[in-house]
Amino acid sequence: MASALLEICVESVQAAIVAQNAGADRIELCANLAEGGTTPSYGLMEVGRKKISLPIHVMIRPRSGDFLFEADEFEQMKRDIAIAKKLKFDGIVIGLLNDNGEVDVEKTEELVKLAYPLHVTFHRAFDMANDPFQALEDIISAGCHTILTSGHRQTAIDGAELIHRLQLKANGKINIMAGSGVTDKNILELALKTKIHHFHASAKKICREQHTFLGITILIWAVLLIITNIKRDW
Repeated sequence: MASALLEICVESVQAAIVAQNAGADRIELCANLAEGGTTPSYGLMEVGRKKISLPIHVMIRPRSGDFLFEADEFEQMKRDIAIAKKLKFDGIVIGLLNDNGEVDVEKTEELVKLAYPLHVTFHRAFDMANDPFQALEDIISAGCHTILTSGHRQTAIDGAELIHRLQLKANGKINIMAGSGVTDKNILELALKTKIHHFHASAKKICREQHTFLGITILIWAVLLIITNIKRDW
């Protein structure tokens, strides 16, 4: 029986603490969530690692926009991975494509080897690939451990059918994790439709009195309660 896992994506130490206290299983740490996530600053990485006891995966993405990176950007990614290892993070999150819409297997494999023994997630750049099943095989061959996907749709619930097909095709060779629009309102339906066990959410809400985005404890609790039932059923 596979264990269900809830990863919460945050861009501040405060949000990470909220997620940890609410019972999240893992943190994805990044900057610029509104732009899809980029590499957090060294200061955020260092303080976040000191304050959070949960496993933390750090985003390695030098800029927003497309996923075709120039030589200097790729070098920056390698340096950031070295920092993530130095600070003893548990994993990294990457995504690289070629200009033909295929996974950049060569560069992905190079980053996976550089990151070893850290866990490597290929993020939603996957959803921009031309052929999801070829991309799946390419990412597996490059050595990644998890694919984060919304099933090539705007939200994971809309892409549930493809996510389920990817789960079947992966056949245990890689984790398929659903992300984008995952909430306490749809996670059970998503789990039942896809048969996956790994979920990714930001659980964010504007807190007007603090003028910031924070993971809201009650939302995470609600999702975790549902996941607990999923674990019991599966």
